[in-house]
Amino acid sequence: MNRNIALTLSIIFQPLLVPTLVFTLILYLVPQATQVPHEIKGSMLLMVVVSTLLIPMLSVIGMKYMESIPSLHMASKRERYLPFTTVSIFYIIVTYFFYLRLNYDDLIVFSLVTMTGSIVLLTLVTFFWKISAHLTGLSGLLAIMVVLSWKYPSASLLYPMIVTIVLCGAVASSRLYLNAHKPGELLAGFCLGFGTCFVSFYYYLLS
Repeated sequence: MNRNIALTLSIIFQPLLVPTLVFTLILYLVPQATQVPHEIKGSMLLMVVVSTLLIPMLSVIGMKYMESIPSLHMASKRERYLPFTTVSIFYIIVTYFFYLRLNYDDLIVFSLVTMTGSIVLLTLVTFFWKISAHLTGLSGLLAIMVVLSWKYPSASLLYPMIVTIVLCGAVASSRLYLNAHKPGELLAGFCLGFGTCFVSFYYYLLS
């Protein structure tokens, strides 16, 4: 694999992108899953993009320029402590805000709670083992797609699931190529994200 391709995949499909993809999935590909009025879906998605992607990403970049972390790649386990903890705290605050102000539908808040829980678990694990945050995020997205496809069989999620599976493989290969992770760390990240989101959504939607 070309190094530029590996870097591009790692940057584009970073973990902070996953909430945006999940809400795009729920609001537009499986609209029957929520009662969110159509006229506010765009505004809600924009708020998700700003609060779960742009602000946390800018915060991490700010840490780099303030030299709180040596690199945006966060190659070592220790380099991840501050940014991962900061993002976890911020996600908890955002989830609480959505619960208080934007609770148009239980699934919306539940989705944020689940993703925030995954991030907190990832952060806790990071203090002991540097597992893949990329695979945690993408596998969580895949798990949510699987459960939604079972709950709402009329939704056309086959191709999105295939694309997500391919992305999991491509991003995992990129992380290996860049020597960012070992195979066991990738597998652990995949299992954490998929397991957390699958169990949560399965019991919420299908039990």
